Amino acid sequence: MPELGFEHVLVPGASALTLLLLHGTGGDEHQLVDLGRRLAPDATLLSPRGKELEGGAPRFFRRFRLGEFDIPNLLARTDELAGFVAAAREAYRLGDVVALGYSNGANIAASVLFRRPEVLAGAALLRATLPYEPETTPAVEGKRVLLATGTWDPYVPEDLSDRLAALLREGGADVTYLKADRGHELVPDDLAAVGDWLRPWL
Repeated sequence: MPELGFEHVLVPGASALTLLLLHGTGGDEHQLVDLGRRLAPDATLLSPRGKELEGGAPRFFRRFRLGEFDIPNLLARTDELAGFVAAAREAYRLGDVVALGYSNGANIAASVLFRRPEVLAGAALLRATLPYEPETTPAVEGKRVLLATGTWDPYVPEDLSDRLAALLREGGADVTYLKADRGHELVPDDLAAVGDWLRPWL
């Protein structure tokens, strides 16, 4: 298996869809594989491990404290992840790549949509916040994005999720924005929504 700059796993599938699985803080390249297979049984699964460590817990980018991100690091790690996706598409001859990110993984997926939207056909952003205010409107015309947020989430201010949804819509994305009274953890309704949202690719 080619290294491509990230520790990762690739689980081949029968369909043209590839799910890019982006774990939360403390996860790894295996954390979301079973979930991805349940949600998209025929998809190829591509799952990298974040390179930053916070108290030994892998993340995709650094933060100074809860809710305060190291933006230069985030931008550099975003570009690095986008390069990985592009290289993996060539090395593995992948079709459409759709990100499925949770928490920290969802935040960097949102950043990829802002900076390198060409590498993703769409993204399911579960418990994502606005990673930063982009300098220009994201060029996401026609991309499908699912944003699932919890109104009781202690880590993601609701107004920042609202802003993320608004920016993606301003850029032309087809945004499905789901808000419900729940916290940061995922619940069965979230997974059912992702499964329904993925159906056009399956």
